[in-house]
Amino acid sequence: MNLIDFSALIPFALITTFTPGPNNLSCASMGINFGIKKTRPYLFGIITGFFLLLLLCGFFSNLLLTAIPSIEPILRWIGATYILYLAYGTFKTSFSFKEKTNQYLWGFYKGVLLQFLNPKGIIYGLTLYSVFLNPLIGNFFYIVLFSLGFALLGFCSILTWALFGAIINQYLHQAKLRTILNIILSLLLVYTAIKITGIIS
Repeated sequence: MNLIDFSALIPFALITTFTPGPNNLSCASMGINFGIKKTRPYLFGIITGFFLLLLLCGFFSNLLLTAIPSIEPILRWIGATYILYLAYGTFKTSFSFKEKTNQYLWGFYKGVLLQFLNPKGIIYGLTLYSVFLNPLIGNFFYIVLFSLGFALLGFCSILTWALFGAIINQYLHQAKLRTILNIILSLLLVYTAIKITGIIS
């Protein structure tokens, strides 16, 4: 456990999970249009799919690093590049979503399917295991444990967006507040990217 750099892992996981993406924005929009009760099957579908996706990413990363151990430093730099890309996207994000009067009510299976069609989730899972959790991915128990833990973190995120989507949308239309928040989150991601490369310890 002490081999994991939690000072880099925690900001990466929190910012990546809670910033806008297909899961968060669709849950916010559905929460506004249909209410939490009707949105619940979709929320549970997302988390079920996300948990399965994280398991697959953990096992794939384990196979890859076992077969080609020398690829680990390369994966760190690829992960750092991806995080810098996220930092740029976070800086530019508007945190906005549109209420769709004709939006369909998506259910459990749509939530599961979205996870396997969501590039952000797939790259997140691979980066999580191959860069941050690679000391533990040879252990089946830890793969399941961390997959469950990060799936629960994801559930907190989509539930937050579903419950408070309208409030988030209302306040983050203020340019000054949005800019300050974007700068803070972006700088935290830049710090995380630099930290995982080993340039700073």
